[in-house]
Formats: sequence, C-alpha cells, structure tokens
Amino acid sequence: MHALDIPSLKTNVQLAPYTTYGIGGPADLFVSVTSPKELVHAVVEARKWKVPYFILGCGANILIQDGGIRGLVIHNKADGFKFEGSILTAESGVVVADLIIACLNAELSGLEHFVGIPSTIGGALWQNLHFLSPDRTRTVYVGEILKSAEILNEDNSFATVDKNFFHFGYDDSILHHKSVVVLEASFQLTPSSKHEIQMQMDANMEWRNAKQPQLADFPSCGSVFKKIEGIGAGRLIDQAGLKGTTIGNAQISPKHANYIVNLGGATAQDVIDLIKLVQLEVNRQLGFELEPEITIVGEK
Repeated sequence: MHALDIPSLKTNVQLAPYTTYGIGGPADLFVSVTSPKELVHAVVEARKWKVPYFILGCGANILIQDGGIRGLVIHNKADGFKFEGSILTAESGVVVADLIIACLNAELSGLEHFVGIPSTIGGALWQNLHFLSPDRTRTVYVGEILKSAEILNEDNSFATVDKNFFHFGYDDSILHHKSVVVLEASFQLTPSSKHEIQMQMDANMEWRNAKQPQLADFPSCGSVFKKIEGIGAGRLIDQAGLKGTTIGNAQISPKHANYIVNLGGATAQDVIDLIKLVQLEVNRQLGFELEPEITIVGEK
C-alpha cells in the first residue's frame, strides 16, 4: 500500500477525537510528530512516495468528512517555544492557549487577543487568526505581529520568510494555495503588565461566553461562514429564521447562528446539509451569498 519510512506510523485511525467538532472518518495512515525535524521527515517521505498528506493541528475550523482522509494525516504536536527579549519563537504545533499563558507570565502582550480560540501556531497562520480589537471597532489579526517564519518549500528546501510572504487576508493566507509547511514562527510582542494582559483576556472571554456557544458544552468548529463586511453572517442566518434548525444531530446554534454545533453523534453530512440549507435560504430570502470559512476535507 505504501513504502513510507516513518516511525510510529498507524493505519485506519478515527479522526473525530482529534477535532473540536468530534466529527470525522478514518485516516488511512496517521502519525503524531513532536518536533520540526519529525514533521519535515513525514512530509518529505509522503512527497517522495506521492502519498497525499494532510497536516492536522488542534482540528479546529475544519470539518472532516465521514469517509475520512485518504493518504497520510500528520498530527503536528511540535510544541517547543522560547522568548528572546520581546520576540517569541514557537514551533508550528504549539497550542496558542499555552503560549498566551506563557506570554502572560513573561508580561508580553500580543497573543491575548486570541484567548479562547482553539488553534496551533500553524493553524493560526493558515487562517490568519483573528478577533475583535479591545474597543470592538476593528479586527485584530495574528499576521500583524508575525515577524518571520521558517518554512519547508514545495521542493523540500528550507527558507526564512517575513509576514509579506503569507499574503494574509481574512481567513486566508498563502498556505491555502501552496503546499508550504510552517516549521516555526517568530512574533514581535510588546511589554505590558500582567494586570493589563489579564484584563484583556478576561474581557475577551466574557464577550465570547456571552455571544458564542462554548466548546465544552457544544462541540463545533467555530464560525462556519465568512462575514460579509458590515453585516455579519450570523445576523443574516438569524434574519432568515434558521436559528435552532436541526438536521440529524447537527444544529444551527440558538445562541449564535454562525455556529453549527454537534448535539452528539452528528455526521459531517448533517453539517454539510445544514450549510447548504443556510446558503439556499439566506440567498432566497435576503439575496446574500454566504461562503464557508471552514475547511472541508476528506471523502464523503
């Protein structure tokens, strides 16, 4: 079936437990890597033998289909990081939540805006992680504080790139369009007091808890649709009267209409059917075309 020389390679691994949605079929091949070196080795082996590969971080912001993923899934758990002055350098598998606590203790500001969002550093750059600014008047992006990154190119060469390389957009980056792998990234942080950083974290979490269904109670992949500037996808879905709509065990959250939650045992098809229903009804009733911001991967 394959000739991959990768230690600890597993076959037929169910992916649902590796996602925030709790949804997803099996991976043909699966490996967890704990360092950039192991990540590079797995990617290079897959490329060498022309085995399709998918790099999985926290499993947030994605929907893995019920048929699972053909080829190799690389679970990136490379989680080393260090501070040099006000610069933080982190491997791409580090969980952002862990870095936020480390930054709080180091009294360095920049990442606390993203508290409560499940993501690794690799995922954060993939999606240009974002949240509302402290005054809620604009969007703050992780790309704003990125200084540089170490990457593995499509030809297996290494490069150090700056933030311009990523062509960051809203829920978009070069990583959507080229098979480039981020190994580690450096961020320019700003000295601040523990008190100030903690206050911002608390304010963000309070805002989230008031407006969004929480993962511990309602598994989801976060916002499903890209916002339409000045309107908001959730508001449109609400106006179309779709809050609380259920297909199978997937439901449009009664708390926030841009969240589709797993009530327990939902299939990817349940979620996809709800996505199509929302697109159809919002377009029919209000004339807007909603575009998913989540990445749908795998086979039906």
